Amino acid sequence: MLRSSSALRLLTPRGSGSAFCTSASEKIVAAVLFERLPVVIPKIHPAVYAFQEFSFRWRQQYRRQYPDEVLGKSDARGRGDYQIDYVPAPRITEADKTNDRKSLQRALDRRLYLLLYGTSYGMPPDKPVWHFPEKVYENGETLRLCAESALTSVLGDLSHTYFVGNAPFAHMVINPTESEPGLPDFKRFFFKSQVIATNKFNIRKCEDHVWVTKDELMEYFPEQAPFLNKMIIS
Repeated sequence: MLRSSSALRLLTPRGSGSAFCTSASEKIVAAVLFERLPVVIPKIHPAVYAFQEFSFRWRQQYRRQYPDEVLGKSDARGRGDYQIDYVPAPRITEADKTNDRKSLQRALDRRLYLLLYGTSYGMPPDKPVWHFPEKVYENGETLRLCAESALTSVLGDLSHTYFVGNAPFAHMVINPTESEPGLPDFKRFFFKSQVIATNKFNIRKCEDHVWVTKDELMEYFPEQAPFLNKMIIS
């Protein structure tokens, strides 16, 4: 899970430099919010649908009336002996029915986010937790490259990914807690990356993984819900 102090804030991107204000003993971790964008258009809210229906009926009262000859020609245009039977793909997939959170073929009208289950920096090595793809920053590389390396170690390559910007968009200041006083201080910087042109990844180097919506994400990090609600817009 994500340990954090009260110092939670979003960042305004200013560049991709590797200079950060931190003490010599304080570590920096680059984390990746890896998301799959919606595949289908979300359903219209019932109130919006009712308003659109009312607007259409209202406009019909005052629309221009055309002669029947004109309307007849318009209706006949493009007609032929062919017929196309179009059946749209279902919005509810088999992964939705079985709640298969390892599949990208679910919640097609929502954004999905990748979570890993395993060891995470700042937690005891024998205590696996849910976390985002991450890597400890090392001198000599930019923080963006560090984030790319974190995602590469999980996916194998970045051929189906797109990093949004060169700078982190949020960060957390992590301090030891009363229950775990011996854990280190560090800062976790978040980068955003998106899935491109694929619906399946071979996730590696973790005990388990899930693709979850924003609402489902809060189940894994209930203590960080206020920060995640502010960080993730969906």
